Amino acid sequence: MNKTIKTTGLTHQTVVSISRHKSEPKWMLQRRLQALKLFQARALPTWGADLSQLDFSQFRYYRPAPTKPQTRWQDLPPKIRTTFEKLGLPQAEQEALAGIKAQYDSEIIYSSLKQRLARKGVVFVSMEEGVQQYPQLVRQYFGRLVPPQDNKFAALNTAVWSGGSFIYVPPKVKVAIPLQAYFRINSPHFGQFERTLIIADEGSFLHYIEGCTAPTYSSASLHAAVVEIFVKPRARVRYTTIQNWSTNVYNLVTKRAWVEEEAVMEWVDGNLGSKVTMKYPCCILAGPKAHGEMLSLALASHQQHQDTGAKMIHLAPQTSSQIVAKSIAKDGGRTSYRGLVKIAPRAEGARSQISCDALILDPQSRSDTYPLNQIETAKAIVEHEATVSQISQDQLFYLTSRGFDEMRARALIVAGFIQPLVKQLPLEYAVELNRLIELEMEGAVG
Repeated sequence: MNKTIKTTGLTHQTVVSISRHKSEPKWMLQRRLQALKLFQARALPTWGADLSQLDFSQFRYYRPAPTKPQTRWQDLPPKIRTTFEKLGLPQAEQEALAGIKAQYDSEIIYSSLKQRLARKGVVFVSMEEGVQQYPQLVRQYFGRLVPPQDNKFAALNTAVWSGGSFIYVPPKVKVAIPLQAYFRINSPHFGQFERTLIIADEGSFLHYIEGCTAPTYSSASLHAAVVEIFVKPRARVRYTTIQNWSTNVYNLVTKRAWVEEEAVMEWVDGNLGSKVTMKYPCCILAGPKAHGEMLSLALASHQQHQDTGAKMIHLAPQTSSQIVAKSIAKDGGRTSYRGLVKIAPRAEGARSQISCDALILDPQSRSDTYPLNQIETAKAIVEHEATVSQISQDQLFYLTSRGFDEMRARALIVAGFIQPLVKQLPLEYAVELNRLIELEMEGAVG
């Protein structure tokens, strides 16, 4: 296929061209085209953040990789290697990761997995490789949790997805060191639509880390990913996201996990940057004693709206969930917590705890909470608490009286506020998140 395929604007031919370029099986093309019809039929959501400026005809939906996927870092083109080296990827791979995928615009351009994990049967490949190498498994699970009719952006992703990760962890295999995928939008007016599918078989463990960045261009970019995770009985998955998009990116993501008997699913979510973020990771607690957790941080600055939250759906008895959501609004930014806890009639003995804490740093900023609790059995316990506060003048006085200037004192208070999330990260990523927060806090006095 000619690499000059036209992929600006979303048409039937755009979708066909992407599928043919990837040499996909017929069933995947059919799913793409069905999803395109659903996308075109659905209106933009009118709740949540303002999406009225989105113009889907202006985005470029696919950009072929400038190089074939490489397994040796030194084989990447110098320009791409330099981009990722500035982000610290090769050092993290050597020191803290069991495997890594690096996506540049539409496609994975670098991948690695430690041999000892491969010998145990762990699969960590791009989604394209998953379709080609594990077609039966992918066809069985692809779109089961997030079908294209779920929402407009799930339909969009299904129609034009490119890149992302396919992971399978065999029964009782523990991937003790994190796997990571890094997604980089490196072109103006671009749409990135990675698709991630994770299957953690019975009794296994996986920690997957996702990082996202983009440089600032004069035109907007779009990121609309879909993540589906299947956590089999007594397995445990932790999915960590640290995003630092530029402030002209629309970040509209659907993430969902199916959690079976005595299994555990943990979402750890750090949201910085972007013009708009709408993201509500979900746990469907389908088996008895399944457990779901969500620990999130959202920081909104000038002309940013972070509309984030979580969904916990209890379907089985003795299931449990916990949501801890923290947000910081400054320089006129807006944060919103939007959450759902649903306890079905058969989920007797279920328990859910929700805690939402918002920190507002100036009078121009705003924070909102939109909780929805649907409790369909009397034999369940749901606890919900929410606080909205400003930086305490007593705390500022205490710190400034001990030699800190006001900017440093504010940064220390914010660091303490986000500590519950930071302590859940591996050391290297905790340091990076603290550094990003400190950069955001510069000039936040007033």
